[in-house]
Amino acid sequence: MGEIESAALVAVRDCLGIKPHETLLIVTDPPLASLARTLATAARPLAREVLVLEYAQRQLNGEEPPAPAPAAMAGSDAVIAVTSRSITHTAARRAATAAGARVATMPGITEACLVRTMNADYGAIAERTRRVTELLTRARTARLTTAAGTDLELPIAGIAAIASTGLIREPGQWGNLPSGEAYLRPEEGKAEGVLVVDGALAGIGTVGEPVRITVHAGLAVEVSGGEEAAAFAAMLAKVGAPGRNVAELGVGTNDRAVLTGMILEDEKILGTVHVAFGNNASMGGSVDVPFHVDGIVLKPTLTLDGEPLLLEGRPLFT
Repeated sequence: MGEIESAALVAVRDCLGIKPHETLLIVTDPPLASLARTLATAARPLAREVLVLEYAQRQLNGEEPPAPAPAAMAGSDAVIAVTSRSITHTAARRAATAAGARVATMPGITEACLVRTMNADYGAIAERTRRVTELLTRARTARLTTAAGTDLELPIAGIAAIASTGLIREPGQWGNLPSGEAYLRPEEGKAEGVLVVDGALAGIGTVGEPVRITVHAGLAVEVSGGEEAAAFAAMLAKVGAPGRNVAELGVGTNDRAVLTGMILEDEKILGTVHVAFGNNASMGGSVDVPFHVDGIVLKPTLTLDGEPLLLEGRPLFT
């Protein structure tokens, strides 16, 4: 068995826990159809049925898949979304998990990423992720700072964080594969300060010049920088005001992840923080817009109620 086949097997057997009586649906689009078939091949000896549904590539992360994909997702025991644009924060995903399906999303995954990150120790990642989730849930205020100029305060009191451990084995569970992050939605309308994205932006890639985003009353009100900043500003302009919502604060916990420009892996890097804009409905918020874009912050200091969780990129929770 080669490395890619081994990684695919870990995904369907260990992370999703596919059982002999179950139906697995794999949704995909043309750029990732080959990897979808690799996962399907790994799953067929384990499942009762494995179905592959391919649809046309979407334009933005957070756009809905077309009919009949949502109904097929809700009617399956487990779903893997191997798509070039994320459907993690969509009504289709939420309906599927509400119906009891467990859903793993792999937006933009590459063969190299699958091989590298799916051969991680997911038991250790899960333990680390649950610890950070507990600390985020307890906190009232998070403050994110970096030497690059980030200084952002995010009220998070009373908001339960979510552990994306990579172990998606129970009905209704969902998350990314590869995984390893703890995240939550900050209180809407309250985040204040400056975010300097110096790692990568979802849908854009690694940033050559840091992207400076001014946040006021929970919204991105100004974007400056180079080419990547212009691209991000254009995305915000296309979506409108809801896309400016500070939707997520996340902490990476995967020690095998590296910066590649692919947000699926980048946001999981141990020692990084990401802040997303747009849709927070999947985290219990009120902003339901077909847009969810994460920005990766390198070497951050993150404090929770004044206590450091990360110190210049060094995890203090391991």
